[in-house]
Parts: sequence; structure tokens; C-alpha cells
Amino acid sequence: MSGAAGRFVRVDGVPLHVVVEGSGPVCVLAAGLAMAWFDWEPVARLLAARGRTVVRFDRPGHGLSGPAAEPPGAAGEAHRIAALLDALGPAGSGPVTVVGHSIAGFHAEAFARLYPERTAAAVLLDSSVEEDPRTLLPAAWRTGAARAVGRAVTAAGLPAALGPAARALVVRASRTGGGDPAPRDLVRRCYRTGRVWRGALLENSRYPDMAAEVAALRETRPTAVPFTVLVGHPGGAGRGALRWLARQEALAERLGARFEVAEPAGHLVMLDRPHQVARAVLEAARPRQPRA
Repeated sequence: MSGAAGRFVRVDGVPLHVVVEGSGPVCVLAAGLAMAWFDWEPVARLLAARGRTVVRFDRPGHGLSGPAAEPPGAAGEAHRIAALLDALGPAGSGPVTVVGHSIAGFHAEAFARLYPERTAAAVLLDSSVEEDPRTLLPAAWRTGAARAVGRAVTAAGLPAALGPAARALVVRASRTGGGDPAPRDLVRRCYRTGRVWRGALLENSRYPDMAAEVAALRETRPTAVPFTVLVGHPGGAGRGALRWLARQEALAERLGARFEVAEPAGHLVMLDRPHQVARAVLEAARPRQPRA
């Protein structure tokens, strides 16, 4: 199921695991917190079959990439995407459609604002959204706590004992269409390591800072890059689900973006509705029809 063979590209001193397949205009797929390259498999297969070069990569501390040395930031992750594309040479050339799921929606938007000349379109897939981002505790405290918890969890042997099971529970809770389709050997290879747990904790500790960073970029880096906001909705009229739809629609209005609902779908929209996600990516850079 893993698709094309992966390789490692060193960016800022960290070996990044990347999978490149297909040919044609480039699409970069950035996964959410603690997710891996193989979570894009159904979408990547569809895009490659429709004449796209698909770039999937693992951020530091995720998937098979090297451990995260420093806390991530939105701009830092945007620069990492640009450096990765540079390292890929011709395979990463030309304006790209960048797709960010969950917290990686911050990274995709930052890339579009910092590298508009390299961005054909940006797709925010059930993206993290914060209307009024605030940091209640100093970043250094949060980062230090994340590092300490990561070390303690690893020392206690929890990743080896519970990692794959914890992932299975999270994936099932984040879908409407079943369990975890990822190959067991890849799940064990990634989630039995303390490296992934520590990477996820470190990235999550900087969530409010990334949200604030993106909010600032909206003020200082306006862009004409076309955005698409695609949100998952499980169906029904639950208050929480409807509130999430409203927040995502407000995000789309703020960005002047296309707004689309994938239903039924959980947070892992790429697994529940891969055909709809692929179609949204393919259409993201196309000229929009004026509203009647």
C-alpha cells in the first residue's frame, strides 16, 4: 500500500522521508499531527493517475523522518517545504498545489503567503483554525514540558507497548468509514518509537504560536493565491459538528476561498472521502466561475 519507494532528503540537517510519484504539476501533501505519509495513500494514488507529481513527506519526528531537533513554527515549516522542493530538483519544480491537513493547514497557508510565486493553489483540509489565537504560557515552558513528557513516556516503554494501539484508536475515532487501513508493519515501524511520540508532543506544544504566526501573516503577507477549504462533516445536526462547519466556512470567507463539505467524513477526510479530496486538489488552481 505504500506506493512508490521512499527516500531520504536532508533538510536543515534532518533526514526527511519523502515519497515522490507520478508526473505533471506538483502537489505537496502535508499530514496532520502525528500522522504519516501513508495516510495520504488513497489520495496520492488518485492524483498520480490524473497526471500529477505527488510529493508526500514526513515532518521531523513524524513517520520515518529524523527526530525533531527544534520546536516547529508555521514559517519554519513553510521554509522546510520550500527547501524540500529545492532538494528534489526537477521533481519539485514549478508552482505547486500545497495541501495541509489539520495542523498542517497552518503550514500550507504560511507557504502560500511566504512563497506566492511558488504556489499554484493551497488546499486546507479540515484545517486547524483559531479565531483569536492566544498563548497563555511562555513557549519555553510548553516546549520544556513537552520534551520532559516525551522523555518520560519513552523511558517507560509506552510507545513500544501502546503506540500502534493508540494510533488505531485515534484513527477509528477520527473516521466515519472504519478503522485504520495502514499496513501493520508500517504502523509498528513508526508508532513503536519514542521519536514519533516526542515529535508529536513537541509540535503540539507550539500549536498556539503557529496559530498566532499565521494570523500575523494574514496581515503582513496578503496573497492572490487561490485557497480551498474542505471540511469533513459526519452528517446529522450535532451541535459540535455544526459549530465546526461554521468555523470552517468563516475561515473560507476570511481567505476568499472555495468552501466545500465532505460528507460523511470525519477529521481524516483523506481516508473517508479520497475521491472528493483528490477532485478538490485537481480543481484548486482552476479559474473560478463568478458567482451569480
